[in-house]
Amino acid sequence: MYNFAARLLNIILSMFGRIKVNGKENLPKSDGYVIACTHTGWVDILWLGISVFPTKLHFMAKKELFETAFTKWLMEQLNAFPVNRENPGPSAIKIPRNLIKEGKVVGIFPSGTRTTEDVPLKRGAVTIANLANAPIVPAAYIGPNNFKDLFKRKKPSIIFGEPIYMEKDLPKKERINQMMHELEGKMKVLQTELREHT
Repeated sequence: MYNFAARLLNIILSMFGRIKVNGKENLPKSDGYVIACTHTGWVDILWLGISVFPTKLHFMAKKELFETAFTKWLMEQLNAFPVNRENPGPSAIKIPRNLIKEGKVVGIFPSGTRTTEDVPLKRGAVTIANLANAPIVPAAYIGPNNFKDLFKRKKPSIIFGEPIYMEKDLPKKERINQMMHELEGKMKVLQTELREHT
């Protein structure tokens, strides 16, 4: 189901403009990791999944999408797992950590919400990477964010930076703070780089 959905979405979205993918060579070739991407609309979620295909991406999704039998089935087929955004419990960390330890890739939008503003990142992506002992690949997206933008035929672009690895010799708090600082800086640089070339 995932492979079929990814190919179908690629065909549909490409009708409005093919995505330009930069830095895909920076994605690790083995073991699990986190991709932390900017988030400005629902379209970037789809393009992020397509841009790393045939690698399968696992996403957090709001728990409301799992409340009916059909949408629950659909979300599970698309490798999404539920998270209570108002009151995230232990599963919000445990599920993605276990996926990464199984060698899978988890996509996270650390801004926590769709925004074009420069907002502080939430610590979830870094916390998960730390617990899974995995790298984070920073990413940035520029392009259509919704149906209106798609019909304006705005050209989408995504860029992946070099993986960020934990400094294992540092105490946990310093390690996480350093990774947060590095992630935030690299995501801003990548977004600026995209804007300059689009």
